[in-house]
Amino acid sequence: MAKTFNEAGLPPQIDYVPLVRVLGEAHGAIGELNGLLRKNVLSPELLVTPLLTKEAVLSSRIEGTQATLEDVFEYEAQGGNVASGDREQDITEIINYRRAMNFSMEELKGRSINQSFIKKIHYIILDSSRGSDKDRGQFRSGRVYIGPRGAGIEDASYVPPAPEFLTGLLAQWESYVSSNREADLLVQIGVAHYQLEAIHPFRDGNGRVGRLLIPLFLYQREMLSSPLLYISEYFERNRPDYYGYLRGVTEKGDWTGWLKFFLLALITQSLKTQASISRIIELNERLKKEVVAANSVYAANLLDFIFSSPVVSFVKIKDKLKTKNPQTIYNLLEKFVQMGILKEEPGRKRNRIFVFQELLDILK
Repeated sequence: MAKTFNEAGLPPQIDYVPLVRVLGEAHGAIGELNGLLRKNVLSPELLVTPLLTKEAVLSSRIEGTQATLEDVFEYEAQGGNVASGDREQDITEIINYRRAMNFSMEELKGRSINQSFIKKIHYIILDSSRGSDKDRGQFRSGRVYIGPRGAGIEDASYVPPAPEFLTGLLAQWESYVSSNREADLLVQIGVAHYQLEAIHPFRDGNGRVGRLLIPLFLYQREMLSSPLLYISEYFERNRPDYYGYLRGVTEKGDWTGWLKFFLLALITQSLKTQASISRIIELNERLKKEVVAANSVYAANLLDFIFSSPVVSFVKIKDKLKTKNPQTIYNLLEKFVQMGILKEEPGRKRNRIFVFQELLDILK
């Protein structure tokens, strides 16, 4: 029997009593993460690019992509000329997710999250990737259902609302997310995430849009000074529970179960993101002292570059450092390899690739 959309309106009736303790812990963890972000001594891009790429990889993995963090950075290091077929599609989806997040950080300055905004990020996410022919940047005009591949609607595990109901439901969702009608902001974000996934407004890409919105809500409401919280890692690691608790709201109205799971995800990932940021900062501070020994005016610039792009090629470095002498770059790369900062990928005589393994290990 296919489970259909729960038509109860927003805001729902939330029992806050069983949520008090976990809510307090979630607010504390997010507050600590924001404090670390605010006092971060690194240039923002040195944290934003690697951490957003990790979130993009993990969110896309929930949808079935197989590309790794290293695959994405190597693809970019070589100018997008090293992948084909499904692998290239996977990498494109990941890069699009990161592009959507970067776009959103500018778009949301002084603005609210609304229907127009989610259509814009959907347009970016599906750019030149699987699903790009599925009403990219537009709400669906037909029925959709969720179930085993190849199954009919009669075997669906969930049937979202028919398209004629989308206008009213999305207007209600938009009104809810831009209001102060919910007693707690984190609960509001959790409710909004469920509701958008349940409405399923797009033919494809609903999950990626919905997960991307979670750190963006925290950013837009100024709970985080930068949307660096890779929530998808928790959802991907606990995928059956993630879908199970969402289904529990639809089938039984179990908001408490879903919200406890959601808040625990925020706590776990806030703490993990803090640990990653602290390790990145410590690594940067240590290496800034070490690269002085390279005795090059370009050493500090190269160090910054590999923190934002931990897999690099000669061509990318040349474009970034803007030196007219190629030998200067070759010499500097050799010094970074000798110092153990970079490792050269073996077996390449042309298009040499260098890997900043210590940073990649932090991001794993």
